[in-house]
Order: sequence, then structure tokens, then C-alpha cells
Amino acid sequence: MALFQSGRLIKDQKALLESIQLLQQLAHHQAHLRDLPGKTLVDILSEVPEAVFEEVLFGILQADLTSAFKSPENLHLLLVGIQKFPGVLKPKKLKKLFGSPTIVNEENIPRLVELLQSAAKSEKKDKKLPSVGYDLLQVSLREGAFELFWKEAVENELVKEKSGPVSYMCYRLLGSALPLLSLDQLRMVLKGRVMQHYGEHVVTTQLPDRFKFAPEMEAYVDAFLNSCDDPEKQLAVMIGFSTLTNQGYPVVPSIWRVVRHLQPVALQKYISWLKDMFLRPDLDCCLDFSTNRQKQNQENVNIAQHKMSRLRKWIIHRLVSIIESPVKKEENLVMDISRFCFFHAFFETKKKASQIPETNALPSEPLDEQAHSLAANYFFGLLQTLNTLTVLGDTAEAAALREKHIHGVTADGKLWIFLLVEYANELLSSEKHVKAVKPFTKEQRDAWERTLQSVKNLQKTENKSDSAKIFAFQQLLLLMAIHLFKNPAETMELLSDLLDCTERAFSKEPKKKKTENSEPGWVEVIVEILLSLLAQPSLLIRRISKSVFGRICPNLTKRGLQLILDVLDPYQDQDEESAVVVMEESDKKIKSAPEDTDDERSGDSSDEGGSEEENDSGDEDKNEEVDEDFRSQLMNVLQAGNALGGDESDEELDDEAMMALDENISALFAEQQKRNQAKKDERDRMRKEKILRRDFKIKVLDLVEVFLSKQPENPLVFDIIEPLLQVIEQCMNSDSDKQEVDFLQKTAHIFTNSLCRAKQYCRRVDALQEDLHAFVERLVKKACKHTDSSVALYYFSASLYLLKVLKGNVSDKTPTPPTPLPKKQSSNIPQACQLLSTGSLDVDRVTVIYQEALTQFLSKRNSALTASMFLDLFSRFPIMCKPLVDTLVKSITAGARQHQQSLKVAGQFRVKAEKEKVAKNLELLNFLLKTVTQQKLHVELVEVDKALVALNQQEGIGKSARLDSLYWNVMRWLNYTKPKKEKTAVASKPAQAAEPLKRKKKGFLPESKKRKNRKKRVQENGVAPVASEDRATAAPEEQPEGTDTPEQKKGLVPGSRKPKKHKLAGSGEEAVNGEDAVADKKKRKKRRNRKRKGDVGNEAEQVPAAKKAKGNISQETQQKQDKAKKKRKVKKAPALQE
Repeated sequence: MALFQSGRLIKDQKALLESIQLLQQLAHHQAHLRDLPGKTLVDILSEVPEAVFEEVLFGILQADLTSAFKSPENLHLLLVGIQKFPGVLKPKKLKKLFGSPTIVNEENIPRLVELLQSAAKSEKKDKKLPSVGYDLLQVSLREGAFELFWKEAVENELVKEKSGPVSYMCYRLLGSALPLLSLDQLRMVLKGRVMQHYGEHVVTTQLPDRFKFAPEMEAYVDAFLNSCDDPEKQLAVMIGFSTLTNQGYPVVPSIWRVVRHLQPVALQKYISWLKDMFLRPDLDCCLDFSTNRQKQNQENVNIAQHKMSRLRKWIIHRLVSIIESPVKKEENLVMDISRFCFFHAFFETKKKASQIPETNALPSEPLDEQAHSLAANYFFGLLQTLNTLTVLGDTAEAAALREKHIHGVTADGKLWIFLLVEYANELLSSEKHVKAVKPFTKEQRDAWERTLQSVKNLQKTENKSDSAKIFAFQQLLLLMAIHLFKNPAETMELLSDLLDCTERAFSKEPKKKKTENSEPGWVEVIVEILLSLLAQPSLLIRRISKSVFGRICPNLTKRGLQLILDVLDPYQDQDEESAVVVMEESDKKIKSAPEDTDDERSGDSSDEGGSEEENDSGDEDKNEEVDEDFRSQLMNVLQAGNALGGDESDEELDDEAMMALDENISALFAEQQKRNQAKKDERDRMRKEKILRRDFKIKVLDLVEVFLSKQPENPLVFDIIEPLLQVIEQCMNSDSDKQEVDFLQKTAHIFTNSLCRAKQYCRRVDALQEDLHAFVERLVKKACKHTDSSVALYYFSASLYLLKVLKGNVSDKTPTPPTPLPKKQSSNIPQACQLLSTGSLDVDRVTVIYQEALTQFLSKRNSALTASMFLDLFSRFPIMCKPLVDTLVKSITAGARQHQQSLKVAGQFRVKAEKEKVAKNLELLNFLLKTVTQQKLHVELVEVDKALVALNQQEGIGKSARLDSLYWNVMRWLNYTKPKKEKTAVASKPAQAAEPLKRKKKGFLPESKKRKNRKKRVQENGVAPVASEDRATAAPEEQPEGTDTPEQKKGLVPGSRKPKKHKLAGSGEEAVNGEDAVADKKKRKKRRNRKRKGDVGNEAEQVPAAKKAKGNISQETQQKQDKAKKKRKVKKAPALQE
């Protein structure tokens, strides 16, 4: 193939023929080469000119073309030739080749089906459409036989075969055919058996371990819609897949993203079709099916009504998801869908009205209460989408709003929710034509009118300074007004308070001085309303509440902030007087929220799940322990009926007595079961209430985060520190369930990132200096008292935040002028004044606070404080280094206990804790000296110098590499350098012979065998006369002169004689005793290499001899000694022969 692509084979026809013949021969080895030769032939065929094919290749390929119906490879070759060279492979020539002028005809259908089945199974692992299938599809279209091929070959034969690869090939044929078909052919294919078979596959493969073809089909449709320019074809494909239903519910997801490629005309027609299907569901036009399980579970239900409700549910969500999708849309289209959803959620048509388009089409089947409720839930989801929708349109105004990242408004700046409220007001005013599903009462209608009037008054306000507040009140008023349609009873009280608050917030009356018993201000009322809204399970309300709070943050008071912090207080009981009361109705709210529509297809398993839950509850009832009261009551009932029996009475109970006894017992057990159920319900209620309460607190944390991000310079930030610390501390000691962990992580994240690491902070602290210093002291003391270092870290970090606030502000009091620096220093250090400035910080007072903490850290073994805390203190506030160095030096030079003693009183460093303590002190001292040196601070270091110099005299510091490295790192800052160790001559070690021998690598001459080391070897193996038990071996200088080297003993040295037995400088029995020890040692090591054995034997021969001198020689018998001598001679003989 590479030669062909280079253009050489085209020029040399002979080489081209030889290459084709070679490929034909290789094609017979498919097991080894798979289908590579066939693919290469096809590739060459698709590239050659028609003349070359007719003159050169046709003759040699004629046999393959004639046998096209015998293998998929030959058929593929023929199909490529027909498409590439229609002038050569004409119908007449095809008839000569295999007796048929066309490929796709009724006669060839059976053979084509067999070849396609074979090709599908061969492509099973690749998970792609066989090339022969796609080419056959194109040839059928070319020959005008597509309908015959599709109906007879695909739908009547291939789909019926229950084989995974064949079924997937049919789906891939369907997806690949979409761009090739005409409009009528598209409609035929999308209503056929392949589509129905695909729908059944989608429904039955919901389990996670099943292979799902739906993503691949979505890719086919997405590619078709993206490349298709015909709106009618786009609409036909969208309607075809939308009408593939399982008991009325379409199999494609309601948030199908392929809609983003629809052209505006096709999108508008598709939306009109969806709205018409919602009002007049046409189940006959749907390609509907039911699974076997669904057919078995069908009971006496209205199947048509069931299908209609499922279809309407999918359609309303499909309409809402179109607004969420990134498809190009206009404001009119968005408003049209929003009006449709709102109307059918809360209104019904009485009579047609031209000014209300939604009344022009009446539903064929009226919507029931469930359909209205479902539409209402999706409508509020639509409101959430509109609230975050970017500005639509191509106008300059729209572009300007998009640059400002403004969401939820139209191009003219109006809120989407305001337009819907206006539409709702229009519907309420048209009582002759429409009626509300839940009509307003007179009180609710008055509140509605009052709300609209307030919004209009706010829009007329010309004060630009209050624009954020005006926008916040508008958004909140409109949200409450629209919620009157969903929950009128619960919304009325909040709406009434909000209206009163709005009037007070924008009234022009002079403000009265607040007292303790005065009414709460408008900010406090708004905060209470927001907290009440956050208790509701609605993402829309949560985001709007967060947005509104962000706009009223500048007006927040201490009282309003305290309302928020009271919710987070872990020690405050949630009674009825708190800001929010969690009630059981919250569960109903959660259940009424719209569920994921895709779960409809898996709804058949709900019965099994319900039965399992019942079984579980039954097991719990069985496991309930019988209390003593119930036991005593049961005993009383049995005694009253004489059912216990005894020795005194042998009479049996009659039938009436037995019946009465059974009734009493059953009544007693029924009452006990009710009590157990009540206890279980109470536990369940408490558990749900705890979950709701924790979820509510997580939402309230959003308000705290918004306040810290919007108002970091507000003095109220200081009031948030301790409540957040209390939450962190309480969560650390509570249960570790997922919700509790999420709550803790979010609180810690807000405390660390939004508070402690904030780049902006309060600048007006002149009146708060005393309080903030006391606050620092309180935080540090709490950090010292804690036993958990993770909690102490948060308290310590909060104190550092307050230090940053105090140090970064300039006090009104005239500070003492700093000592002027020398000219040289001042020119070299431009930031010295900044580093040494204290601002509003009382350095002496703060020094005492941190001095006590540092003393505790250095003296108390189980202190929760850590070295990283003080390193953070010194690195962020270098001004604290000088006052605290004395405390550190004092700890360095003295200590009351062993674990406290360090540096000056350190001993030989035998205890691990002592080494670790010294290491920590050296690390801290290294950081301090580095800071002092770099910042050029004036600090007396005489005591430190003396202590460190004395520390070097200790024995153990040089033996620990870590301590030695840390020590000289510190000494470097005091202008000391580490002395270099002088290399000294290595003295010979007498005890070296006693060390365990290391195995030498094969192929290398041992050091003892080298000529220059022979004399040294003699010295190392020599043994001195035994003087006492304490001196086992002799020094090299005391070695006898008659001792030979191992080489001399083996006879390897030229001129050496046969080795003689030398006696040691002791009795002759010592040598004999040594030989016995060597013999015993060699018995234990008899598996070693023979060459190494000789070395080991000679080297170990001397040492045991010396060691045996300590023992009692008379314990060994003469018989064993003679035996050892013989064995030694036998084992030495091979070495001498070598």
C-alpha cells in the first residue's frame, strides 16, 4: 500500500499486477493476517484510474468479482468497483459475471443476508458498521432498490435474528442511512421495525452492566442534524425519534442535546408540534411498544389515559429543556414556551380569546390535577433557567448587557419573571375567557394587586444610589407574587411582611433611633424572610435569596447578622420561636418536586422495592424487644382467663372462654404494635428533621459566604469568627455521616478562604482596638486549652487574622517614632518601615499572649499547639520574632523534665524523644535566625551562641546525621562553618577476621588472592598466644613468624613448600582443638562452593582456635579429634592437586 501511495505502482503495470497477485495469495491466510489483504485491495481499487482498472486490473480480479456472493470481502470489492467504475461494471457486464444485472434484487436477498450476518459477527470486537454493509446501502440507493433492501433484508431477516452483533449492525445501518435518504425514505425508516427494535433495546438495557447503543445513536443523529440543511428532514428525524414511545413515554431523553443543531424554522415547527401533541395527544402516530414485563404487570387500568399522561409529562419537560439548551433562539420563542407552561399549569380555557393565543387550542382530553401539578413544578424549574439565562439577541444593547455578565433579563433590561407576572395579571383580568385552577381569595387578590403596585413604584424610583436595593426588592416581590399560584396559604404571610418592609425601606420619613424594644428594621425583616424561603426545597428560591442578600449586604445590621448566626449556633435549641421551624410538610414538598423523567422507564421495579421495604420493616418489628409492661399485661390477661395452668386446677377452658381470651390477647398485641409503630415513626421523624435542619444550615452558610465576599471591610465580620469556630468544633466531635462532613467542609472552607485569607479587611478599628486585643487573647487561650490540634489550628489562624487587621491599620494616637536606621540600611531596605510598623497593634500586650502560648508549646508535652502555627506567626509577622526569641532561648538553655531539656542540657541523645525535641528546637531556631538575619533585626544572640557551641561538645550529636545537619544549618547563620574531616590512615582491625564473610562474585579474583595483599592476609588471619580470657586473638604484630598464607598452604605460590602444621604459641592441644572447630563448622556449610570453602576454611581456621582456648579442652575425646584430622586431609587434597 505504501508503494501504491507513492505513485510507483501506477507507472509500472507489471509490478502492479504482481502486487495484486501477491495480495490475492495472502488473502487465503485470513487466520494469520485477518482481513488486511482484502482491505489493501479495496484501497488500491478505490485509488486507481478507470482506464488502469479496465486494462490492467479487471482481468486479474475477474475471478474475485465473479465469486462476489461467496465472501463479504469479494462482495465489498465488487461494490467498490461498481461505485468507482460505473462505466466499466455496467449491468450487462455484471450479468456476465454472476448472472444478474443488479446487486440488490429479490433473488440475491438471501445471499446478501448471509454475507451481512457474517460481516457483522467478524466486526464484533471493533464495534463499528462493516464496510460492506455501508457500501451495499449506497449501491441499493444507486440501483433504486433501497425499500426492497430495507424491508426484505434488514427488517424481515436481519432484525429478527436474536444476535447482538447483527442487531447493532442494523442500528448502525439506520444511523448511517439518515444523511443518504430522501424525506419519504426517512419517514419510512423511522416507522419501521428497526426503530421499534432499537426502542426495546434502550428500555431493556437500563442496568449499568448492559451495553448501551443509545450514545452511539445520538452521535449519528447529532452528526446528521449538524450537516443537514433541509429543515423538513431535520423535523422528520426529530418527530420520528420523539414518537418512538414505551407505553406513551418516548425513549429518547427529554433533554436530548441534538436539538442544538436545529435551524430556526425547524425548531419553531418542532415546538409547535410538541405543543399540539400536548393538547391533543395522537397515540396512533406513535411507534409504541411494551416490554414483556410491562405486559405481565398490566392490570385493570386505563391504558390510553396512562399513555397520555406519560406523553404529556415528557413533552412539558422537553419544552422546558429547549430553553436550557444552547440552541440559537429568540426572545419571542422563549416567552412563547414560558407562557404555554404557565397557562397549562395554573389556568384552563373557558372561551377563546384573540389576545390570549393559549386559549385558541382546547385540549382533546382535559388536564387532570396531576398534570397541572406536574406542569407547575416544571414551570418553576423554567423560572430557574430564566433567572440565569444570558441576554438574547444580536442588538448592541444585548451585547452590552452580556459584557456586564447580567443574567435573567431581556435585551431591554426587563426581568423575565416580571414579564410572566404581567402575563399572569392579564389572565387574572380575563375571567370571561379563562379560569384559574385554584382561584384566588379576596385577600390573596388584594395582596397580588398590592405587590404589582409596589413593583411599579420601585421602577419609578430615580435614586441611582439605591439601584441594588431596588433590584433586590423587585426580584423578591415578583418571586413571592408568582408563588401565590403554587402555595398561596404559605406565601401570604411572607408576602404581607415583605410589602410592609418595602414601604419602610423606601419611606422618606426620618429614621428613629433604635432601642432594644423597638420594632425590627427592614433589613432584619428581609433576613427573616430569606431564612424562611431557604427552608423550602427549591433551587430557584435558594439562588434568588442568595442574589437578594448580596444586594442588601451594605445595609445589614448587627441584629440582622445575629439572626443568621443564631441558625448556625450548635448549642441553641430549634424551638418554635426561631427563625425557621422545620415541619413534617417539608417531606411532602420534597416529594412533590419534579423527578427525573428518565426514571419512568425503570418504574416497573417499584413494586419489588416496596415489598422489600415492607419486609425490612417487618424484620424491625420482629427485632423489637418486649418491654416489661407489655409482659406484665400479657401475664394479667392470661391469668384472668386461667390460661396459665397450674397444679391446683386441671380444668380446661371452654370455647367461649378461649374465644374471649383470644380477643383479649389480640387486642393487647394490636395495641403493642401501635406503640411500636409510633416509636418507629417518632425516630423516623427525628431523623428526617435532623437531615432537614442540617440541610437548612448548609443553605444559610451561603449567606455568610456572600457577606464575607461582598463586605470584607465591614466590622460585622468580627462577629462571624466565633460562631464559625463553634460550628467547626461541634462538627469535629459529632457523627461522621456524609451530610455532617459536607457541612464541616463547607464551614471550614468559608472560614479559611473567605475570612482568614481575605485580601481585604476592616480598616476602621480605632474604636475596636481594646475589643480586638481581648479577642486575640481569648482565641489564643482557647487554642491552648484544646486537646485537638486540628481545632486549635482554626483558633490560632483566627488570632493571626486579627493581628493582620490590627497591624494593617494606623492608630489615631501618635505612636512613638521608630528608631532611624543608618543610611546604608535605609537605602538597601526600602520596605523596612513597612515591616516594622505596628499600626494599631499593641506589641507588648500581644507579645505576652503569644509568649504564654509559646512557653506552653515548648514545655507541655501534649500541647495542641504545633510548630507550624508559630512558623506561620513568625513568617507573616516578623515583628514578633524579636520579642519571642528570649522565650525560645530560655527553653533552649533550660528544661525541667527530660523531654523538655534541649540543646544546653542535652545528654548523649540516647532517647528518641530527646533527639526529636532537639531537632524541633533546631528547626525553629533556624527559622528565627534566618528571619532575624534577612530582616536585619537587632537581637542579642550571645546566649544562643554559647548554648550551640556547647552543644557541639556532646557525643551523640555527630552520630545522628539529621541532628548534625540541622545543627550546622543553624550555626551557618552565626557565621560558623562546618570543619572538614581529615582523612587518616586506616589502622588494621584485628577483629576483622571475626566479621561475617561476604560472598564474592563469580569471575572475579578475591582481594586475598592478589599478590599485593598476601602479606596483609597473613596479618589478618594470624592468631596471638592466649594471655587471658579477655584477649582471644592476638594483634598482627604478635603473630608468629611461621604462619603461612592461604596461597602458600595450597601450594599456589612459586617456590613454596608443602604446607606444614604449625603449632600456636600455646600447647599443641589448642591447635588440635581449633581443627575440631573448623571441622564442625564445615559440616554445617557443606553446600558451599568448593573454591570458596578452601578460602573460608583457612580464614576461619584461626578464629575458632583462639575462641576454643577459653573452653575446657579435656571435654573432647581423642577419637573425635582423629576423625576431624582425617576429614581435613581429605578435603585439602583437591586444592593441593589444583
